[in-house]
Amino acid sequence: MKHIFNKGKNPTKPTFLMLHGTGGNELDLLPLAGMIDDEANVLSVRGNVLENGMPRFFRRLAEGIFDEEDLIFRTKELNEFLDEAAQKYDFDRDNILAIGYSNGANIAASLLFHYQHALKGAILHHPMVPRKGMDLPDLTGKSAFIAAGTNDPICSPMESTELQSLLEKANAKVELHWENKGHQLTIQEVEAAATWYRQHFMINKI
Repeated sequence: MKHIFNKGKNPTKPTFLMLHGTGGNELDLLPLAGMIDDEANVLSVRGNVLENGMPRFFRRLAEGIFDEEDLIFRTKELNEFLDEAAQKYDFDRDNILAIGYSNGANIAASLLFHYQHALKGAILHHPMVPRKGMDLPDLTGKSAFIAAGTNDPICSPMESTELQSLLEKANAKVELHWENKGHQLTIQEVEAAATWYRQHFMINKI
């Protein structure tokens, strides 16, 4: 998978897995990583699927309707890529925090849904429920931050609360943050995510 890896200053910090939205690339979310923790490793990945020339992490049949077979395949592909990247770049495979927006948040959520040990946690900006009606693995010890918009035309508030509920039923700790906005990624929700991160992932808490 096409990607960028920037080695962090502090090996005890998580490795940030940056996952862009539809039409983005591996450069898009790099500023977010610095805002959340500028000492962490950053592994930023480009989606392997093209939709009308726009990179995505998995195919969809229509707006809001995922190609479930491709989602399962691409989630497995990304999980295996993380195994390889951890060896190649010598970072802790058990200490990965995904930071995704829209389509990137959906594939991050899919990692949580399908693979118990894929991620330590996730910051999900405007995600949807990746798959309905499946049994999630036990996510005890995992933490997730969901940023949602009350006026999001793509990801309804009901979708956000459903995702929170499903993750919590699997024993993950979830914080749902609301912005009175649409589907756009706002500086306010990034700042809220940074605060959440400091509370859950900073070893030397002040």
